[in-house]
Amino acid sequence: MTPIKAVALDVDGVLTDGFFFWGPEGEEFKRFSFRDVMGISLAKKAGLVFALISGEATPQVDRYAKKMGITDVHKGCKDKAAALREFAGSRGLPLEQVCFIGDDVNDLPALALAGFAAVPGDAHPKVKAAADYVAQARGGNGAVREILDYLMDNGAVGPKPS
Repeated sequence: MTPIKAVALDVDGVLTDGFFFWGPEGEEFKRFSFRDVMGISLAKKAGLVFALISGEATPQVDRYAKKMGITDVHKGCKDKAAALREFAGSRGLPLEQVCFIGDDVNDLPALALAGFAAVPGDAHPKVKAAADYVAQARGGNGAVREILDYLMDNGAVGPKPS
C-alpha cells in the first residue's frame, strides 16, 4: 500500500449520519461521533494531516474543524476533486499519498483521484464500487475511526510530512 500522509474528509454522511435537524429558531443541528474525534486525534499524532471538503457551508463545519485543529477547510465546495488537488498541492503531496473519504455520487471524482478511496458502510452503491475500502460502520457512527485504524494498522501511514 502506498504511504498515506493526508486525509480529506467529506462531512455530511461521513462525519455525520447525513441527517440534520432544525431548531425552533431555524438553527441547524448535526451529530458527530466521538469515535471519529478520537480516530482523527490519534491519526494526527501518527503524522497524518487533514482537510474537510464539504458541499455545505454551515457553521458546524467550522466548529468541527476548530475542535479538531483542522485548518484546511473547503466549504460550499461543488468540485471536490479540485479541492482535493488544491489540498494535496498546498501540502506538497502527490495525490497518491492522500486518502479521500466520501459517501455519495458527488464524491466520485475526488475518490477517483485519491491514492486511497474509502467510504462508510452506508455509502451509495456506486460509491462503494469505486472504493478501496468500505467500512462496516455507517457514516457518523465511527466509520472514519474504522478507516483511520485500518490505514494505521496496515502500514499505510507514512512518515510525518514536513
